[in-house]
Amino acid sequence: MHGIKRTRLTQEDIQAKKQREQTKITEYLALTEQVLSRKKHKDWSEDALGLTSKLLQVNPEFYTVWNYRRNILLQGLFPRGTPEQNNQLLVVELTMTMGALKSHPKVYWIWNHRRWCLENIPNGPGEAQEDGADGWKKSAWDKDLFVVEQMLDVDSRNFHAWNYRRYILSNMPKPRPEKTELTYTKQKILSNFSNFSAWHQRSKVLSSLWASGKLGESKSKENEFKLIRDAMYTDPHDQSVWMYHRWLVGNDISQEVLEREIETIQELLAEQPDSKWCLESLVHYKRMQLKNHKEKVDTQVLTGECQRFLAHLGELDPMRSRRYEKIASQLNTI
Repeated sequence: MHGIKRTRLTQEDIQAKKQREQTKITEYLALTEQVLSRKKHKDWSEDALGLTSKLLQVNPEFYTVWNYRRNILLQGLFPRGTPEQNNQLLVVELTMTMGALKSHPKVYWIWNHRRWCLENIPNGPGEAQEDGADGWKKSAWDKDLFVVEQMLDVDSRNFHAWNYRRYILSNMPKPRPEKTELTYTKQKILSNFSNFSAWHQRSKVLSSLWASGKLGESKSKENEFKLIRDAMYTDPHDQSVWMYHRWLVGNDISQEVLEREIETIQELLAEQPDSKWCLESLVHYKRMQLKNHKEKVDTQVLTGECQRFLAHLGELDPMRSRRYEKIASQLNTI
């Protein structure tokens, strides 16, 4: 790297480095053989659990070992323990996976093991509470929501963490108000308009609120259009912003909405004449007009505009020129 002084290794240093690497490989292979042997012989002991911990620290993507670890708990340790002891075992599992996620935040198998832990928390104190929530379970799910928020504070675009967050929210013993999630996603979006996962989460929550009637569509949609317009003008080259805009328009394809949004994008295009996303979106929405409101528009003018935009796109993005040519050839068949 620039600015870093390179140190020339001696032949002895190179040999010592190779030896250390070979030793690590030999130790890893020996540990793997030992763990798989125990699995083959259905060893469900605490000692076997400890060996899986060592192996997974080296290779957290070894899904066979995660499966073996769960079997050790299910077949060996849980049957011998009290509900309190089994709950504590799962607390230890969650702590172990949290440590693993700090180094490997995008390994699917670690997230999957956390899901399994939450789903296997035993019944415990709290069953008599008015809300019916089980004490251990409620505590664990609440803590995990906090954990995933910490993960997203570190990397707000980690889609594994966002998927896990959706899983927690949909399975919590005591559901969290969906409007609270709207506030959370907006915070993430305002801190980084390029956060596709936050936009996606927001679309899921809004769809649910609109379908249930818990949120008025008309006013909330206008607020969303204002939010997305601010994002479009802030970063007109960001794909996630335009994808959300298309989703939002797709929920209300009235001629009035299409005309208004087309006018907004054309104003932005005047400032950013080579904006690929402005051009693509104008073609997309004008084609929607041709398809859904043919009797209200001048088809010849719209078709001509789309052809000009597509020709410009072909110049800006020659790698996809054939795609734009194909779209242009289909305009008269809409």
